[in-house]
Amino acid sequence: MTAALAAGALTLTACGSRDESGGDTTGGDTTTVVIGVDAPLTGDLSALGLGIKNSADLAAKTANKDEYVKGVEFKIEALDDQAQPSVGQQNAQKFISNKDVLGVVGPLNSSVSQQMQKPFNDAGLTQVSPANTGTELTQGDGWKTGDSVRQFKTFFRTATTDEIQGAFAADYLYNQAKIKKVYLIDDQKTYGAGLAASFKTNFTKFGGKIVGSDHINPDDRDFNAVVAKIKKTGAEALYYGGEYPAAAPLSQQLKDSGQNIPLMGGDGIYSGEFPKLNKKAEGDLATSVGKPVEQLDSAKTFIKDYESAGYEDAYEAYGGLTYDATWAIIEAVKLAVEGNDGKVPSDGRKAVLDAMAKVKFDGVTGTISFDEFGDTTNHTMTAYKVKNNAWAPEFSGEPKLG
Repeated sequence: MTAALAAGALTLTACGSRDESGGDTTGGDTTTVVIGVDAPLTGDLSALGLGIKNSADLAAKTANKDEYVKGVEFKIEALDDQAQPSVGQQNAQKFISNKDVLGVVGPLNSSVSQQMQKPFNDAGLTQVSPANTGTELTQGDGWKTGDSVRQFKTFFRTATTDEIQGAFAADYLYNQAKIKKVYLIDDQKTYGAGLAASFKTNFTKFGGKIVGSDHINPDDRDFNAVVAKIKKTGAEALYYGGEYPAAAPLSQQLKDSGQNIPLMGGDGIYSGEFPKLNKKAEGDLATSVGKPVEQLDSAKTFIKDYESAGYEDAYEAYGGLTYDATWAIIEAVKLAVEGNDGKVPSDGRKAVLDAMAKVKFDGVTGTISFDEFGDTTNHTMTAYKVKNNAWAPEFSGEPKLG
């Protein structure tokens, strides 16, 4: 789980010349198809980003080893977005300008994706995120009033939405943990604010009470002022919409103040880094998409192959979802090739995008397919608790809406 790059893990560029089928030839009848990967490979969130990069690389290498698409060699081009929307937008243009890129996996952050979706859509380049949960990314702001409209035909995801995740967290905290009073904080970013809003809506519908709320700067690390406010409210838990770099010190300072209550968050805090950065993480809670891959028969090969590949970094929270996101693109390429006499079509991007609606396969995290919005059809979530300084699964299921 180090933040070091896995040396030699990826081949970043494809070489060869374009053939009449539209592909990049590497010799003989083999055509190179590049799958872009966008994630934070440096900075505070690099543990998650490196797990994404490596898992995408493993999918490409597995497809090549098995000759899954006859005559096609998959290569990965990974770019670092530093968790910054402006950098993600620049990366999108780089992927678009590389004619061999037929699909892109990523990014991690919903706020970054907001700057990448339109360029990809305009270019007809398929994007599959393993981590974006902002509901509006697929359904628009109208989802809050039941008026969901697909935003971009090129955007898909293997992660479920904040609407689902926030509802699951509220259900778990109110009905299973029996917590009735919660203080609510978010980091004002797309992901965190959306998650907190969904949690609040569902928690109050169940009968829970939000005893106070606040916003923080995700770059801050001193939270004593807000911790003092929480102490006066009698909160039985703190729900945080955001990511682990801020959540960890927030939780520790909460406990240091004498408040022995859990901090709960979404998949943004479900990282092995959270208990490393928080000496008092014991009992804290998180939700994440799907069942734990370690419990899935469908993930055994992925885990074994990941370990055998010798990556320096753990696959982390989004490893299985990333493998499935990458494989969805590989499946779409396979369908496009099969529909074009065994060759990559000259308009490969359009063919891959057209094929995405037909993609359905048994993946690492379960059955992978997409609904009319591009959202995953798998709504299973898991609640985790920190026990003995590591995340341990508590409960898996689909949310009951408040």
